[in-house]
Amino acid sequence: MQRRDFVKAGTVAATGALAGCGGLFSDSDEPEYTVNMAPVGEVGFQSVPESWTTYTPGYAEMGIALGQADGLKSIGFKPRFYTDWYTDFGVDIDKGSLTQLYESGVGKEQFYSIDADVQIIDPNWLINNFKGWEESDIDNIVEETGPFIGNAIFRQTDKWHDYKYYSMYEAFEKISQVFQQQDRYDAFSTMHEEYVRGSVADNLPPESERPAAMLVYAASNEPTEFAPYPLKTTGTGAKHLRDLGVKDAVEGNDVEGLSSTNRTKIDFETMLEVDPDVILIKGHETQSAQEFSDTVVTYLQNDDVASELTAVQNGRVYRGGPVYQGPLSNFLLVERTAKDLYPDSFSGELFDRQRVADIISGNN
Repeated sequence: MQRRDFVKAGTVAATGALAGCGGLFSDSDEPEYTVNMAPVGEVGFQSVPESWTTYTPGYAEMGIALGQADGLKSIGFKPRFYTDWYTDFGVDIDKGSLTQLYESGVGKEQFYSIDADVQIIDPNWLINNFKGWEESDIDNIVEETGPFIGNAIFRQTDKWHDYKYYSMYEAFEKISQVFQQQDRYDAFSTMHEEYVRGSVADNLPPESERPAAMLVYAASNEPTEFAPYPLKTTGTGAKHLRDLGVKDAVEGNDVEGLSSTNRTKIDFETMLEVDPDVILIKGHETQSAQEFSDTVVTYLQNDDVASELTAVQNGRVYRGGPVYQGPLSNFLLVERTAKDLYPDSFSGELFDRQRVADIISGNN
């Protein structure tokens, strides 16, 4: 695919956010199709991208779900890309073949080296989170390799993100348009409605019986500080909890969420002021439920302050899910968390793994 087969229709606004401008195509460069997604705006394609970069596993999952695993060339940070989950769906991802974009920062040279047809990354994420990035760097990569398209949707606390946020499935639909895989997207959307908004939602206990949970991040097996994730501002990273009607224990409390500028952490004393019914801890997705219990939970039970927490006393501390969530992990996380929080209502496998595998392979 020739680099000139791509048409970038966007301008760099003075605010630092990339703003789209539709209709900027000459007759000679008229694209076969276009995709419009904030913040870049309208991007035209003369043919379907065969190779692609991304940073967050959420977008990686979208591409994998759409049958594009072979074209994936990068991921932001390999330890947070939990590819073992996809074996349930007949997908084997070789992480060793992927370029890890984060190495004490993100280098521009990697994009030139990979030379992918499209970068499924919010360019403002690079500019505002990593030193040395400027708008001109984005323009140069677009000119020399391929366009950017994507939106940082995993959290909603960054002040620079003053444009539209997308839900997981809104973003998923946009990526399906990039790869011209709308049929696969439609099949996933239908399954999501039947499973998450259908059978699972129909069997949730009454709202009055649902717990108030506190979602935090702490990678250590002996945590003493936690980064809070308020559910309403965590974006796709907390979708499984919203799917399950979990109430946010920190709502109404003076607890700010993690962002690119706010790295504040809370301790056991602050957590005790909130005293949630349930504590959900991110950062432990490589551990089984038993391993998590034997390490993190045991440590909390033996700590003088943590042991006073209601959730610890009642045995209601669980793994909280990954930082970056996509449509495949969402199915698995809804199932796992439903059984953790509502064991009287849910047990066994809650969705058809083979149906997911068939959609990915194009046999839906």
